[in-house]
Amino acid sequence: MTVLDQQPDAAGPGRAHPAPPPWHPGAQAPRTDPAPLLPDPAPVRALGTPAASSLDPELLRGLYRRLVAGRRYNQQATTLTKQGRLAVYPASTGQEACEVAAAAVLREDDWLFPSYRDTLAVVSRGVDPLEALTLLRGDAHSGWDPVRWRTAPLSTPLATQLPHAVGLAHAARLRGDDVVALAMVGDGGTSEGDFHEALNFAAVLNAPVVFLVQNNGYAISVPLAKQSAAPTLAHKAVGYGVPGRLVDGNDAAAVHTVLAEAVEHARSGRGPVLVEAVTYRLDPHTNADDAGRYRGDDEVAAWRAHDPVALMERHLRDAGLLDDEAVRQAADAAEELAARMREEFHAEPKLDPMSLFAHVYAEPTPQLREQADQLAAELDAEAVAR
Repeated sequence: MTVLDQQPDAAGPGRAHPAPPPWHPGAQAPRTDPAPLLPDPAPVRALGTPAASSLDPELLRGLYRRLVAGRRYNQQATTLTKQGRLAVYPASTGQEACEVAAAAVLREDDWLFPSYRDTLAVVSRGVDPLEALTLLRGDAHSGWDPVRWRTAPLSTPLATQLPHAVGLAHAARLRGDDVVALAMVGDGGTSEGDFHEALNFAAVLNAPVVFLVQNNGYAISVPLAKQSAAPTLAHKAVGYGVPGRLVDGNDAAAVHTVLAEAVEHARSGRGPVLVEAVTYRLDPHTNADDAGRYRGDDEVAAWRAHDPVALMERHLRDAGLLDDEAVRQAADAAEELAARMREEFHAEPKLDPMSLFAHVYAEPTPQLREQADQLAAELDAEAVAR
C-alpha cells in the first residue's frame, strides 16, 4: 500500500479508503481513450532506417539543398549581426531540419506562425531574407506582407502566436476553407499560458492546427528539466485530448514525414496535432548570449555529431542519391543566397517614420490619427530647420 492509497478520515489517520464503486450509466466516465493520443515511445527516425528506402529520392535531395542553404543563411545572418547590420539574431543553426520541413509540408494557401527563431522557415516559405530579417534589423514590425505569404509576423513574446494560429484556423474552417495553420514554438514557450490556452481551444474547437515544438534543450539558459517534469513535451498533448508525436528533429526526412501526416490529419477534419521535435541549438541563444556559462563543450560536440546537414548528406551518399557535383551545386546555390544577403544588407535602408501608423488598424483610431499628425508636424519642422 502506498501513501496515495492512505488518506486520513473520520476513522483515524492513515486508514485506507474502500475501492470506489464501479462506473454506471450517467457517471462522469473518461471522455477519451488516451492510448491513441500518446506520443511515440522514442523519437521517430527515417535516415539510416529501412523506412528511408520508401521515401521519394527527389524529396530527400530537395530537403538536402534546403538544409545546405539554411546553414549558410544562418552563418551569413550571424556575420551580419557581428557587423552591426542586424540588431540581434537568434540563429537556428542545428535546427535547420525543423525549419525547412515546416515550410515544405505546407500548401501555398496554408498559414505559418513563426517564433522569433524561425526566420529560416519564413525564408524557406519564399520570403526574401531582407524582409524576413527586417524586424531583427529594427526597421519595422514585419518586413513582409503576411497575407501575400500566408505567414504571420515573427513573434518575439513567447507563444503568443499560438492562440492566433488557432483563431485563424478555426475561422478558415467556419468558412469552409481546408486551410491548415502550422505554429512553431520552442520548448521554453510550452511553459507559457498561451501555449496551454491554444492547445485547449484548438482541441475543443477541433481546429486544423499543427503545433511544432522545437525542443532544443534550453529556454535561453534554463534546461528543460527545470521547466517540465513531463516524460516528453509531446505528452502534454494528451491532457487536452490532442494526439502527440515525437520525432528526431535533426532527421529532416523524419520531421517532414511526421509533419506531413499531422497536416493531413488536421486538414481532414480530425483536429489538431502536437509534434515535439527533439533537436539542439548549436549556436548561442542570440549574439548577446554566452552559452558557455550553462552548457559544456562536450555536450555541444555530441550534438555536432548528429548535425542535420551531415546526416542527410551521409544518407544520400550511402544510398547513391548524391555525388560530388550535386554537393557542389547545393553549396554554390547557398553561396548565391549569402551574397544576395550581403548586398541587400549593406545598402542603407530608406525608412519612412510615418509607416509606423500603417497596417495597425484597418480604420485608424482617433488616438492613432492624433499621434500621426503630431509626428508629421515634427518632421515638417525638422525639414524647415534644415
